[in-house]
Amino acid sequence: MNFPNPTIDRQLQMALAEDIGSGDITSELLLSPNSRTKGRIWAKEEGVLAGMPVAGRIFQLVGQIDFREEASDGQKISPGQTLAVIEGLTLNILQAERLALNFLQRLSGIATQTRKAVDLVGSDGARIVDTRKTTPLWRWLEKYAVRQGGGYNHRLGLFDAVLIKDNHIRAVGGVKEAVKIAREKAGHTLKIEVEITNFQELNEALEAGADIIMLDNMATNEMKKAVSIVNRKALVEASGGITLENVAEISRCGIDIISMGSLTHSVQALDISLDISQEG
Repeated sequence: MNFPNPTIDRQLQMALAEDIGSGDITSELLLSPNSRTKGRIWAKEEGVLAGMPVAGRIFQLVGQIDFREEASDGQKISPGQTLAVIEGLTLNILQAERLALNFLQRLSGIATQTRKAVDLVGSDGARIVDTRKTTPLWRWLEKYAVRQGGGYNHRLGLFDAVLIKDNHIRAVGGVKEAVKIAREKAGHTLKIEVEITNFQELNEALEAGADIIMLDNMATNEMKKAVSIVNRKALVEASGGITLENVAEISRCGIDIISMGSLTHSVQALDISLDISQEG
């Protein structure tokens, strides 16, 4: 992740303004304006790190703070491990602390959850991908965290892929018609993906020439049958109700892609803390 990034910088500046407002009342009352300190960011539990460049950028936006990474995104971390060492004005460090940790904890939680899923399916298993079930305005960063955990990104938004879902199908009158219209109007470089819920829709999608078929909330025995019917005429994606408890079993059905909304929409933040030395 490269900084400065204008899009992410705007997001971070808005987040800082939301938190700091007209000023950090407590720190301004207690601290000398020239007080300087050192500190360290450290892990309180095991996981996969993501968001270090974001945290470093937050400290830069608040003031002239030296931020030295001791660990890198995508790296497995352990309790007690130092992730970064910081030095600068105490007031600035404390102003940036909460927001930097918020990003670092959430993004690392996503990377950790993703790595667990990737490890469960193994190197020969299905590709683990995210969904659009992301925190509004955090999507770029959350999808970045998925990649740091060893997963892959599904479409970024509505603008970069054709994915025909249940309401599209209802609106045009059927799977076959929806795929046909998309195929006629889409550019030749775009793949057509369609979500199906039963075998009639599956056969219609195949007949219409869909490139990717998403099996929505199917049982594993149905998934195995669907994979057999597709017989490599298209990629097969499993979606809906997928957890760490069932992801390995689903991968063994012969699925090519497993999309997991839980990687981002309900992930638990990783416990990471910042401690400073005594005011100097």
